[in-house]
Amino acid sequence: MSDLSSNDGFLEQAQQIQQQLLDQRKEISSTVVEGSAGGGAVTVLMQADGTVLEVHIDPDAVQKDDITMLEDMVAAAFRDGLRRCGNAQAAAMARVNTFSSAEDGG
Repeated sequence: MSDLSSNDGFLEQAQQIQQQLLDQRKEISSTVVEGSAGGGAVTVLMQADGTVLEVHIDPDAVQKDDITMLEDMVAAAFRDGLRRCGNAQAAAMARVNTFSSAEDGG
């Protein structure tokens, strides 16, 4: 019967980890990051899962002759936002890994 109880413990631990992952996914979706470029002339608000919520362009940044530069800043702001999303996701997953290790006794 010892095997059965150890399997129950393993199943319970797996269910706890699955719940933690679901909780972290919710946290990631509710975490909002801001990416920016051009000294803040272009900003993007994104959820840490990569969903774009808002794009803001400072009116002073818009000049007819500088459309290419503005496009480059928008792209750079998105890259910055995505990098921050990755950081937020990694931090959330690290908390799950830390908890799982603590449960294992290590």
